[in-house]
Amino acid sequence: MSSNFRMLALAMVLRLLFVLPAAGQEQPIPGFPPIPIDATEEQVRQAAALVRAGQKLTPKAWPNGARVAVCLSFDVDNELLWRRAPLPVPLSQGEYGATTGLQRVLDLLDRQSIPASFYIPAMSAALHPQMIQDILQRKWHEIGVHGWMHENLPTVGDAAKEEQLLTQSIEYLTKATGKRPVGFRAPSWAFSQSTLDQIRKAGFLYDSSFMAMDEPYELLANGQKTGMIELPINWIADDYPYYEPQAGGSLPDPQLVLEVYKGEFDMAYQEHAMFILTMHPHITGHRSRIATLEKLVIYMKQNPGVWFATLEQVADYVKAQEKDEKR
Repeated sequence: MSSNFRMLALAMVLRLLFVLPAAGQEQPIPGFPPIPIDATEEQVRQAAALVRAGQKLTPKAWPNGARVAVCLSFDVDNELLWRRAPLPVPLSQGEYGATTGLQRVLDLLDRQSIPASFYIPAMSAALHPQMIQDILQRKWHEIGVHGWMHENLPTVGDAAKEEQLLTQSIEYLTKATGKRPVGFRAPSWAFSQSTLDQIRKAGFLYDSSFMAMDEPYELLANGQKTGMIELPINWIADDYPYYEPQAGGSLPDPQLVLEVYKGEFDMAYQEHAMFILTMHPHITGHRSRIATLEKLVIYMKQNPGVWFATLEQVADYVKAQEKDEKR
């Protein structure tokens, strides 16, 4: 048995045991009752109807004839991931994102001359105000909303409180950046019954929290069109399952993670679609991992017709193409 095979087998076992919850074993959340095993077809439809995938919005062509849109995105959670038990040592693991990881990320983006999207909880920015200034200094990155305290929205349990936190987050980032954010990514990628209505009311251009497709699509709310562009994420193209928790993760070998990311990009390139990679400065900002990210960027740039863009740029382009098609 080869060493690579043994490592992959071990990674799969660790992932099943420690990282990913077993399908159907999630704890019930208030407002989201379990679907009973003897549910009728109508009950199942109603349970699944809150937010669904609508029409695909991938344009017929990307700008300047590009084959694929590539978006590097970073959720700058830092210390707030440990807010429920703010012990000093775990907090330092998150603090690494601000003291070290973010600068490595920004340096890489500078070297490779590509933009990125950063989703920042307001209180993460409050702890480290220099982060926003460092991002804005580059003049081509995007900053989007990622909650007030990286709160889990389904467990807030109060629509008015959730809306208050959203409003505070928008106002804080608008003041800190000088521009009202147009992109929303839910903390923990979790929506409550109220979240979609609230981000629509707030006027966001796009959301990036769902996983129903690998390409841009419209969100439906209880079967009705919302006009909200979804730029989907997924756990396969995220650093957390592979490198975490506690910096160990299920697949700690960065070279193996690189092969996963390359495979996702290759298929997106073949389909003329979109590749969004989600990372965290306190995770991917470590030495071996930032080096692997740069290898991925170099690999992608070797292919002709790759459009590196912020999610805002992609959403703007998708919206413009959609309007042209309706004329």
